[in-house]
Amino acid sequence: MTGHRLLIPHPYSPDAKATLEDAAGDRLAVEIAETPAETREGFEAATIALTPRLPGEWLERAENLEWVQATSAGYDHYDVDALEARGITLTTASGVHAQPIGEQVLGAMLAFERGLLEARDRQRDGIWLAHEGGELGHKTVGVVGLGAIGGRVAELASAVGSRVVGTKRDPSDAPEATDEVYPPEEVAEVYRQADYLVVACPLTDETRGMIDREAFESLSSDAVVVNIARGEVIEEEALVSALQQGRIGGAALDVFDEEPLSQESPLWDLPNVLVTPHMAGSTPHYFDRVGDLFATNLEAFLAGEEPENRIV
Repeated sequence: MTGHRLLIPHPYSPDAKATLEDAAGDRLAVEIAETPAETREGFEAATIALTPRLPGEWLERAENLEWVQATSAGYDHYDVDALEARGITLTTASGVHAQPIGEQVLGAMLAFERGLLEARDRQRDGIWLAHEGGELGHKTVGVVGLGAIGGRVAELASAVGSRVVGTKRDPSDAPEATDEVYPPEEVAEVYRQADYLVVACPLTDETRGMIDREAFESLSSDAVVVNIARGEVIEEEALVSALQQGRIGGAALDVFDEEPLSQESPLWDLPNVLVTPHMAGSTPHYFDRVGDLFATNLEAFLAGEEPENRIV
């Protein structure tokens, strides 16, 4: 056993804690917190933390902390500057959501393309009225952010015959399933071509509010926006306006500026909107995948090698 001490904070379920503890094996001393107080105290001795977040009240106690393995793909709720200043490594769980989110995006696009939302409404009202469905295989799917999640979306869309275009910081490293790839500064070309615009980029200073009024004006009037990134990537007021005025065809939204979504939001009642409560990444296999990633990164950490998904 090494001299490192792993803390698993209190917010996780008992099953999740057991899975994460198993991933550490017998290489670490492991402390599993059951209460907020135990979490705060645990950070005083921890050198490694497997955690869903890292608020200031935890970080200020973590004088011995060397590495944080986030159990989320996003890292906008971590104080990256503070971690960097203290020489603490931060790695994310990027990639563990790719399959369930990819399936949800594919399902949402098929629901719009085949008119399943309208069919469900008519079933509820007892109305027999045939409608003509389209074919996703004859549409262009634009993916903003071809990382692990966006790449899986590209693969699934390509598998049903869709043409796929997207953006990636390094276009030379794009998934094979894409037909055209552009650097982020040419994202307007993706807007122009997309029948379905899938937002899959991380929330950063550069991406905050990037899907704005101008972006909606670049989309076709039939385009459907699918957001499984962060709510703040889209200017919500501009989105609502575009939907209400018919300047885009619809939206499937899993994330929002404020969560839970306010009951006063017009998004609840728009017939061309599918709202889901930030659950696209949910899967019964989630913590198994996080555990596998942690085990891989633990080997790298102990060997002094570069871990996967390193942010700091």
